[in-house]
Amino acid sequence: MATYSDATKSIQVGGAAPDFSLPGTDGKTYSLASFKDKKALVVCFSCNHCPYVQAAEDRMVAFQRDFGPRGAQLVCINPNDETVYPEDSFEDMKKRAKAKGFNFVYLRDESQAVARAYGAQCTPEFFVFGPDRTLAYHGRIDDGYKEAGKAKKHDLRDAAEAVLAGGKVAEPVTMAMGCSIKWLSQPAGLHQVR
Repeated sequence: MATYSDATKSIQVGGAAPDFSLPGTDGKTYSLASFKDKKALVVCFSCNHCPYVQAAEDRMVAFQRDFGPRGAQLVCINPNDETVYPEDSFEDMKKRAKAKGFNFVYLRDESQAVARAYGAQCTPEFFVFGPDRTLAYHGRIDDGYKEAGKAKKHDLRDAAEAVLAGGKVAEPVTMAMGCSIKWLSQPAGLHQVR
């Protein structure tokens, strides 16, 4: 188990969202332009196998249910090396999206180029962009990690509220904790990003 606390590789607050063109579990291909009408775009690096992601999935569905009608879109991207974690394959992503009733967009970053462009380090890790697609928030979903009921700070929701209201996020960077992204040439481990 390892920790990671160097966020200098990540997009900095105020930085522009890198574009992408990735296949979704719904059979469509998505890019930033696919969400041009959204007031807030939330990009989450995610996967199937990580227990931190699995513990957050219901909260992610609830987020999209609550904030989608208000102009926010959650987009989850799985960059993991499926040769190391076969359950993170695109086919298994489709199965999980259906089984869990995902109401957000779930994309496959097989080349890992998008994860590298964002500087993502772990799953789940959230990036919230405003209408101009500059970064307003980077970090965790909340401070409950594996136990939603213990969350006292709801960072992602607070960030989305601020962005949708046209304001600044009070705490624009928090520590994301989860499973390390399974890079094509990196050992597995637990990462913390601040």
